[in-house]
Amino acid sequence: MIRVNLSDMGTLSLMFLREVKYVAVSDEEEKSRMMPSTSKEIVDPVSVLELKGLREQVVLLSQTLEKMRLAEYIAYLNNPGRLLWFNFLVGLLRGLGTALGAGVLAGFAYFLLKRIVVLNLPVIGGFIAELSRYVNQP
Repeated sequence: MIRVNLSDMGTLSLMFLREVKYVAVSDEEEKSRMMPSTSKEIVDPVSVLELKGLREQVVLLSQTLEKMRLAEYIAYLNNPGRLLWFNFLVGLLRGLGTALGAGVLAGFAYFLLKRIVVLNLPVIGGFIAELSRYVNQP
């Protein structure tokens, strides 16, 4: 017998369990319905096992959906104002991160190129010196 603590599950899980309650009947009702009028016939145990397997799968599905926080995600998608505001803030932060990252990389490249000028390499040194004069112009 499967025991499920309903207080630990969310609303989505409860919805699935309510649906299963209407579809699946208890083991006793299943056995009594399958019992023929004559006592010599045997109850088909496959359907009882299938019902238990179905219940286990539904409970597993409801637990998986609860772990995915699907109900919160659907509520988030149904609120367009919150969705727009959140995406606006994410876009601002991405732009700020891109600008800061590009600035740091450009500064590092400039520092590295100035070090190469000190080495006085024949081809690269002249190009870097010209680039340095261009950057330092007011």
